[in-house]
Amino acid sequence: MTTHKDLEVWKNSIDLVTRIYQITENFPKEELYGLVSQIRRSSVSLPSNISEGAGRNYKKEYIQFLYIAMGSLSELETQIIISKNLALLSKEDFQELNERMNLIRSQLSGLIHYLKIK
Repeated sequence: MTTHKDLEVWKNSIDLVTRIYQITENFPKEELYGLVSQIRRSSVSLPSNISEGAGRNYKKEYIQFLYIAMGSLSELETQIIISKNLALLSKEDFQELNERMNLIRSQLSGLIHYLKIK
């Protein structure tokens, strides 16, 4: 039996969360309850919504949770751009995170499309 843990998009989002936590360790301490907290929450929301949707009994609910995950990804992307603009994030880290987010966005879109036509 397959579960959310078998999905590449879930695995990649877990890796993204781990990387987000590592990178935000270096943010200024005064951002701990501001931007760092927001970034971490939106990143954790991503695999959480994928797994919650996969655990639902109905395909329509699953798709809705994937759309919520997509929203969390967009929120995270915005926060990462703000972090770069405030020079809290290096160009290299920004590029890495951006590439990871683009991959996950593509995988989420593909999974949503697959579920809709299935």
